[in-house]
Amino acid sequence: MTRNGEEPTLDERVARLETRVAELESGHRSSRAGGPDLGADAFWALTGLKERADAPGMVLFTGSVTLPGGEQAEWQQGHPVDELLADDWSQAAAAVAALGHPIRLLLLREILHGARTVAELGAHERLGTTGQLYHHLRQLVAAGWLRTTARGQYAVPAERVVPLLVVLAAVRR
Repeated sequence: MTRNGEEPTLDERVARLETRVAELESGHRSSRAGGPDLGADAFWALTGLKERADAPGMVLFTGSVTLPGGEQAEWQQGHPVDELLADDWSQAAAAVAALGHPIRLLLLREILHGARTVAELGAHERLGTTGQLYHHLRQLVAAGWLRTTARGQYAVPAERVVPLLVVLAAVRR
């Protein structure tokens, strides 16, 4: 899906493909194993960020994601370091806590893989009873990690897909 939640048009899809082909032809290949393979400039994104950010710096995350169901999500978000360090971090507690339960993480993964309805999610043996399932869904909706798309149907908002995957990537060992 695009940022507005609609499927990309054929023209948009062709434009993305043309951009990708141009990158490949210019030698900016992406390595499947470890991300971009740009030769000597292993920190190409960091180098670009440093050129744009003032002291004391900036934290940036970005991503272009095609989910298993074919939905597209693209997102970029940057925050000056001084603002992040000055923020009241307790305001993030609910959103972080919502991700702190294994069942909620499993729910998010299943939804990103295409399960949308309570019936589909309830069929998963690890998600518990219907009451437990609704409890966890409510927690994720309240924290902004999910939205209700119709009665009994859920989706991860396009603007939350990349941040969710960034959080998961950040805690990988």
